[in-house]
Parts: sequence; structure tokens; C-alpha cells
Amino acid sequence: MTLSPARVPGPGSGPAVRRLTATLYGYAFLDDFVLLYPVYALLFSDTGLTVWQISSLFCLWSLTGVLLEIPSGAWADAVSRRLLLWFGPLLTAAGFTLWVLAPSYWAFALGFVLWGAKGALGSGALEALVYEELDRLGAADRYGAVMGRARAAGLVAVMAAMPLTGPVYAFGGYPAVGLASVLACLLTAATATRFPEHREPAGAAKDVDACREGPGDGTGERLGEGPGEGLGDGSGGGWARTLRAGLAEARGNRSVRGALLLVPAVTAVWGALDEYTPLLVRDTGVAESTVPNWLLLIWAGATVGGLLAGAGRRLGTGGFAGLLAVSAVAMAAGAWVRTPAGIGLVALAFCGFQLASVLADARLQDRIGGTGRATLTSVAGVGTDLTTIAVYGAYGVIGSATTHGAAFALFAVPYLVTAALLAVVGKRAGGKRTGGRRAARAARTSGSRARP
Repeated sequence: MTLSPARVPGPGSGPAVRRLTATLYGYAFLDDFVLLYPVYALLFSDTGLTVWQISSLFCLWSLTGVLLEIPSGAWADAVSRRLLLWFGPLLTAAGFTLWVLAPSYWAFALGFVLWGAKGALGSGALEALVYEELDRLGAADRYGAVMGRARAAGLVAVMAAMPLTGPVYAFGGYPAVGLASVLACLLTAATATRFPEHREPAGAAKDVDACREGPGDGTGERLGEGPGEGLGDGSGGGWARTLRAGLAEARGNRSVRGALLLVPAVTAVWGALDEYTPLLVRDTGVAESTVPNWLLLIWAGATVGGLLAGAGRRLGTGGFAGLLAVSAVAMAAGAWVRTPAGIGLVALAFCGFQLASVLADARLQDRIGGTGRATLTSVAGVGTDLTTIAVYGAYGVIGSATTHGAAFALFAVPYLVTAALLAVVGKRAGGKRTGGRRAARAARTSGSRARP
């Protein structure tokens, strides 16, 4: 691995960072501003699909992401990440078009395959592009705060789309809702073309930091601006090399392995439970018409969690463990009481879990030292997807045998276990640091006594 010198912010780094973050926030908002989100399950049901068929579509969606996540991450390291971020939303647009023009089980299935492929193309590519662009500008320490705001922008988009879906549906039914969703995908793709990208393909002979600089501006030549856009090194094996390099770094670096495992441990459970929050809210006894309002409270909690990521970067391992433990207790208590007031505690828990998810991703990015950043991020994504599928299956069993409140409370246990493990790791690390400082002081003292 080639070591690069520390980045120092240049005189033009401020505007460059603002351009990058503005593009990212716009991309994140448009990517989730999809009016089909609140009603696609209703579209499936109105088309005549059974509950089993609808569930099989969700499984197909998740499995597509699992199968494509790591290859697409390696591809993102080998070619242009911006290209993948542009191409992915076009796949989703094609899927949504199929849904409303030819609604049927197989059209829905193909649409979910395209949607899953889009998610795999963007997962890893987006994080790697943003981190390395910030690092180039000497602002890598802002990654957590920037990605936290990006996730908050996506949640705001979801909340903004919910009240608009009803009027659009009343005006033109599912075709109108689908058209609005397709337009959002096209705008997302257009926004992706505004991402800056200054890097060499992983298969090139140069180190990723040895990008050619333009005359006088220090910005470098952008990958993908020329006849060979997005083609990597042209050898046909660039993505395979980056995959091997990324996995080798995970095998040889304990810190990277720990960060990889932390991402699914933090992200998967609450991400899966989110699908069941409408059932949890309804079980509290509120009127059906008010369920969306309570869901907005939960989404607002998650949004605040993303916005707190900048301040959360100061948390050490012990503080991170405490965040998980408090969030787990809040979710268990709020779900167990089965009252509307308890939903506030669930919203608080989702705030903590969103913050922890952003911080876990930031920790992973900080620990990756090679060129396979998107590859390793995708490995973490596969772990998240597989764990999410396992949570779906476990919830189906547990939720059928007990109340939704009890099921949510039970799923707080994995977070308590993770928090306990992190507390032990943090205590050991603190002990090693203390021992090292004591040894250094003893050496200095011994050395001073030995002098004449």
C-alpha cells in the first residue's frame, strides 16, 4: 500500500467542499423523493397479488442486493464511481415504469431486480467517492457530519413525499404516482453527473493519490472525462484485482475487520424493524388515519440522529457503546408499554440508531487504507443485507407468536450485546493506552536518572 502525505486544505477547498456537499444533499433528497414508496404495497395488492407473493418480492429485492453488492463495489473501485451513481437511478426509473404500465407479478419482480441492482451500484460507490473527495480537500474529518446530513436529507424527502402522494394519486391514480417517481429518478441521475471525481482507476499503475493536476488549480484531471470514461484500465480484470485487494486488507487488518462487523451489527436490526413500525403504532390503539402522523415522529427522530453525526464523532468506543445501550433500552421500553406515548421513546431510539449507523460507517472509512474503499464498504453492505434478511425471518416467527411491542423489545437485545462487547473493547484499549503512557514515563524517568 502506498502511503500518502497528509492532506492540507488549499485556498479553493472551501468552495469545492460546498459544491460536493450540495450535490450530495441534492442527490440524497431526490433519491428518496419517491411518491410510490407509501403505496407500492397497495399497488401490488390491487393488482391481485397474495401476501406470500408480495413477501417473495421483498426477498427477491434483498437477495439481488446481496448478490451484486460486492462485485459492484469492486467495479466502483476499478472504474468511475460517478458513472455508477448516474446509471443506478436509471435502472430504478425503468423498473417503476414497468410497474405502472404493465402491472403483474413478473413486472414487479423485474422492477425489484432493477431496484436492487441500483442499490448495489450506489452502495460503496457513494461513500467512497465522498470520503476520498473530502480527503483530497483536507476535510476527511467532516465525513461523518456530511453523511449524517445526507441521510437526514433522504429522510426529509420521504416525509415530504408522504403528504404529496395522496393528492397525486387522487388526480391520476397509480400512473400519475409512477410518473412522478420516474421523474425523481431522472433528476437523481442528472444530479449525479455533478459529483466531482478526481482519481485514477484502481488498475492503473499510479497510486490513487497520484492524480494528474490541471494547470494551476490543483483540482486534477477528472476520471471519466474523455473517450475512456468508466472503462478502468481496459484489462477486463480491474474489478477482480480490486476485489482481491480489498478482501486482503480486511483479512490482514484487525481494525478494518472490526469496523466491517460493526456496520451490520448497528445498522441491520433497526433498519429491518422500520418496516414493521406501522404495525407497532397501530397496536397502541390509535386511529388508522393517525398512523402516518406517528410514523412521521419516528422518521423525525431518525432525521435528528443523522444531523447529530458531526457532534457524535467525538464519542469514543465507550461513548458509542453507551449510545447503543441507551437507544436499545428506549426502544424496548417504548415498544413494551404499547401506548402512543411510548412511540416517542421509539423515535428517540431510532434517533440513536441512525446516529450510530452513521458513526459506524465513518469508523470504517477512517480505517480503510488501501484503494479498495468501495469494495470493503460493499462487503459491509452485504453483511447488513444478510442480517436484515435474517431479522425479517426472525420477526415473522416472533411477531406471529407475540405482540409487535414484545417483538421490538426482544430485538433490543442484540444492541445490548453489541454495546457490552464494545465496552469491553474500549476498556482494554484504554488500559493499553494507560500502560503505554506509564511505560513511557518510566523510561523517561530511568533515562534522567542514568545521566551524569
